[in-house]
Amino acid sequence: MTSLPRRGVLAALAVSPLAVASPALAAPSRGHDRGPRLVARATLPSDHLEEGPVSGAAVSPENGVSGPFDGQVVPGFSAVAEIGDGSYWAMPDNGFGAKGNSADFLLRIYRATPRWETSRGGAGTISLDSFVSLKDPRRVLDFPIVHEDTEERLLTGADLDVESLVLAKDGSFWIGEEFGPFLLHADADGALLEAPVPLPGGLRSPQSPYLEEGETPSVRASKGFEALAASPNGKILHPILEGYLPGEEDQHRVEVLEFDVRRRAYTDRRWTYRTDLPGNLVGDAFALDPHRLLILERDDMWGPDAVTKKVYRVDLRRTDADGTLEKTLVIDLLAIPNPDGIGLAADPGAYGVGETFSFPMQSVETVVMLEDGRLLIANDNNYPSNDARYPGTPDDTEMILIDLGTRRGGRA
Repeated sequence: MTSLPRRGVLAALAVSPLAVASPALAAPSRGHDRGPRLVARATLPSDHLEEGPVSGAAVSPENGVSGPFDGQVVPGFSAVAEIGDGSYWAMPDNGFGAKGNSADFLLRIYRATPRWETSRGGAGTISLDSFVSLKDPRRVLDFPIVHEDTEERLLTGADLDVESLVLAKDGSFWIGEEFGPFLLHADADGALLEAPVPLPGGLRSPQSPYLEEGETPSVRASKGFEALAASPNGKILHPILEGYLPGEEDQHRVEVLEFDVRRRAYTDRRWTYRTDLPGNLVGDAFALDPHRLLILERDDMWGPDAVTKKVYRVDLRRTDADGTLEKTLVIDLLAIPNPDGIGLAADPGAYGVGETFSFPMQSVETVVMLEDGRLLIANDNNYPSNDARYPGTPDDTEMILIDLGTRRGGRA
């Protein structure tokens, strides 16, 4: 889940895996190398409800919580895009994890404003100021949806599984989706502008509305476009499958694709990203320039069982002899220095909140390089399933900022 990078962003990453710094909210790292550190954190309570109809009627009880809920649940953020005024577009996924339990969950993109906790204090909260509803009033979808016969045709988590987000220069949204998997294009008000773009070669997931009877799915369930990055000029998108394809012997292998926005077509270019461990997943991506991407890699565990929550940098021009992208570690999200003790007062005793801060949530699904050079990380909390911080208690939605801490102050 990614925002469109702005012109001239962060050439310093070409120098070293940590060659970015910023005027941090708390203490800017100018003139000396302090190393990476946590500089800000904000949370949204797990049980936060937004206006709208009852949701979660079909959710299985977990962590002492059961539906239905008197409003629209916000089950974390699967995608975030920087707006530029201190607020962000933040998009949950399809709601409760499956087609069968998410028909009452409305797909939305929220305008979120963190009130950061930093070394100087701060509320450490997130407000959701407004939202746009994803919908299909133009009837570009040629398959049945939950609100088929309504005028607005609001989309639900039983229709599409939205996972990644790019904010285009014209204010429209490009969205990576998993049920197809599809690329979706919506206007600034959330209305779909054109038919979904499927994977080339007829590749389909088990949830695809186009899967024919008896057809063997060629993409694993919920392993579609979890990650989507855009070139700085917005002309190229890089959708990335979340995991390996069915039947793939090498379960480290994840495919990176290229989509030409002007032609509305995939190119012939493909790359292989190789995960640290077999079965690891790509949670998000962000384009630093036309060639270099940040890729967020995670395992499927949480709390003390989590092993891999890392941000790597790759260069599409650099592959090894087998055509696999070379990758360089930028930050291990399970071991972030926290010299200012951010979060200790707000979450005493929480797993991973200490002098070394860990982001051990199962679905770490957002990496954004902000215009000032800090990394923004956020989680999908899979409400009410995940309990990484406090066993038996559903995880909150968290957003954190990391200063990568080099001698270069501000943007390169």
